[in-house]
Amino acid sequence: MGRWEVIFETRDKADLRAHLRRLWEARIDGPMIRIDTLSGRLVQPTIYRLSRFVADLA
Repeated sequence: MGRWEVIFETRDKADLRAHLRRLWEARIDGPMIRIDTLSGRLVQPTIYRLSRFVADLA
């Protein structure tokens, strides 16, 4: 049990890759990270969002 917590959000794919690289260098557990791509198509810009899983303590 737990929830996904947003840790980073950007419109720039290069920023996303750089942030992921830093997480991997810090040895963050890969399955605990989720990448969402929110596509705005022609109306809104595409947004890349990184979330991490936070387990409930109870």
